[in-house]
Amino acid sequence: MPNDISGVRIAILATDGVEEVELTEPRKAFDEAGAQTVLISVKPGKIQSMKHDEKSKKYKVDATFENSDPEAFDAVLLPGGALNADALRVVSSAQDFVRSMNDAGKPIAFICHAPWLLISADLVDGRTLSGYHTIQDDIRNAGGEWEDEEVVRDENWVSSREPSDIPAFNREMIALFGESRKDKSRDAA
Repeated sequence: MPNDISGVRIAILATDGVEEVELTEPRKAFDEAGAQTVLISVKPGKIQSMKHDEKSKKYKVDATFENSDPEAFDAVLLPGGALNADALRVVSSAQDFVRSMNDAGKPIAFICHAPWLLISADLVDGRTLSGYHTIQDDIRNAGGEWEDEEVVRDENWVSSREPSDIPAFNREMIALFGESRKDKSRDAA
């Protein structure tokens, strides 16, 4: 089944200020496709989500960066939200996490303002990606190529601009994560 990513372990990196729909809709799609998700944040407890500029629900953190090993995951999702992305980009353990995932060639999916973490982790140079239109200069200044497309795939990355892109983002994320799982199975054989 093309939408079956059962057994795939996905780290979701987020903190207070995460854009709710960019956390919940991909997570729901992962659940439906059989994946296991782990919400990783800076501190234990709950994180505050947002609906644009208004507070929304709080979500339980499953693990912290302190007790999470990137090697235990097959892929990573970076939801957006300007407050969330701006806070995470300066967390060295979050930078180390995405660097480790990228160095291992594991899939990284991100939307909206989430590229800020990849910029701060010095991973964007030479890559093609999308993101919220207000950060296109940040992407270009970091050496990346920004595209105004609902979804962009570049090697092990898939990116989107904003909440309205989530259906295409989910489809491409699941496809990328499934392809990566098949590649991993072939390598193990």
